[in-house]
Amino acid sequence: MVIWIIGLSGAGKSTIGKEVYRRWRETDSNTVLLDGDHLRQIFSHDNIKTDYSLDGRRVNAERALALCKLLDDQKINVVCCLLSIFEEHRQWNRDNLNQYVEVFIDVPLDELVARDDKSLYAPALSGKTNNVVGVDIPFEIPLHPNLVINNTHDSSDIDQFVTQILSVSGITDE
Repeated sequence: MVIWIIGLSGAGKSTIGKEVYRRWRETDSNTVLLDGDHLRQIFSHDNIKTDYSLDGRRVNAERALALCKLLDDQKINVVCCLLSIFEEHRQWNRDNLNQYVEVFIDVPLDELVARDDKSLYAPALSGKTNNVVGVDIPFEIPLHPNLVINNTHDSSDIDQFVTQILSVSGITDE
């Protein structure tokens, strides 16, 4: 099974995904965590300015798709946390993975700008940087997520979010 956790930068994908992974792994050790930032480092796709262009993002996303498919075909469970800006990739997952659960972490852009955990949004909104999803690169809102989580960035909600994700995925962690 692949649990695909998506949303804009700063939405909480990695934080939530790490906890989903931790709890799922307690009952099924055949589980891995893939995070978009780590995948960029592994594939050395985080060094050139164009790596964050729309085309660069497509290349990175297609690598993640292929890796998830490889693991899924070997019956290895995957928690994958990515921006996932292309609806066509999400549809590909639905069509090609054995069991696919899509979770959209929804946070309004104005709240993400206020958080700006990675200092991405302020420079992009002021025109000092480009290639920021949600600012000058569009984010395609998922059409058919299995679950939408509205993350207010309250850490006390994480446990509830994880329980919802595991439940919609048919995973019991007790």
